[in-house]
Amino acid sequence: MDFTLTALPAAAPPDFDDVIDVRSPAEFAEDHIPGAINLPALSDAERAEVGTIYVRQDRFLARKIGAALVSRNVAAQLEGPLADRDGGWRPLVYCWRGGQRSGSVATIFEQIGWRVARLEGGYKAYRRKVSERLYEMPLGLRLVLIEGGTGTGKTQLLEHLARLGTQVIDLEGLANHRGSNFGGWPGGQPAQKMFESRLAAEIAALDPARPVFVEAESNAIGRLLLPPTLWTAMNAAEVVTLRAPLAGRARFLTTTYPDLTADAELLRKRIETMRPYQPADRIAAWHALAAEGAYASLAEGLIAHHYDPRYRRPTGATRHEIGSVEMTDVSDAELARAAEEIVKLAGPSD
Repeated sequence: MDFTLTALPAAAPPDFDDVIDVRSPAEFAEDHIPGAINLPALSDAERAEVGTIYVRQDRFLARKIGAALVSRNVAAQLEGPLADRDGGWRPLVYCWRGGQRSGSVATIFEQIGWRVARLEGGYKAYRRKVSERLYEMPLGLRLVLIEGGTGTGKTQLLEHLARLGTQVIDLEGLANHRGSNFGGWPGGQPAQKMFESRLAAEIAALDPARPVFVEAESNAIGRLLLPPTLWTAMNAAEVVTLRAPLAGRARFLTTTYPDLTADAELLRKRIETMRPYQPADRIAAWHALAAEGAYASLAEGLIAHHYDPRYRRPTGATRHEIGSVEMTDVSDAELARAAEEIVKLAGPSD
């Protein structure tokens, strides 16, 4: 049977036990339905081989070789990752456009006795829904931006807000990046399409009648761009500003960038990225502080001379500020208190 995607799901459709993506590993790595399992009908090399035979030699031969490869791969999956699935298992299977790969796998599953469904239109139909949601439709959510200088703990504040039962979107978490020259996380960032899939799934799960708290960002987080629907809504959103003393912000940064303080060469490279924006003597001084292990002093210098001036809003910039919260330090207790104040400032849901 075919399953039609009438709306973008917040998670895997509830009528199915698993969503199975039978595309190649490279296709899956670029983007997939969040929560899907990759059980490729063809490997990357096999897909390339069959495609070349199809285009340059003979279509019948390509289909014959492809069928043999798919059969062997599915057999390995039945004896491996699918070995524990019982007779009541209900999978939803998809490939690029709901064609031969998902059809071949679904046929084998059906012969086993599983009630399998195929996603009509495949990944291509799913991607079209994501694009509509993020590029064409208005967001339809009441956003409240958390704004504040580097080191004010905005990302951690979102965690405290979530513990209070509020709705949050952690853009930096979805992008696997801390949103600055020093912000890359181990493992790197997802592809743009995968970032958008994660974002679209989160948006689909939100209640439009309740406020949604989001950290204020530029239109890019690392190399990933915020889609226009979200960026437009962020520019029109209400704003709460978080403030804390410089020394407290610097101390906080030394605890939130452990990958940099533990890797002298990585820290040196990140300081070098500041060279186009800072004088040579200041870069040299920062390198000296890093070599001494004076990380709090280094963080103070970076905040005072780079981040605060660079990200300060221009005078007269349009904004809808609904309040600000002053913290005496950037600690877990202060962030918890700030979260409670921000919920009060945002007021009741509509």
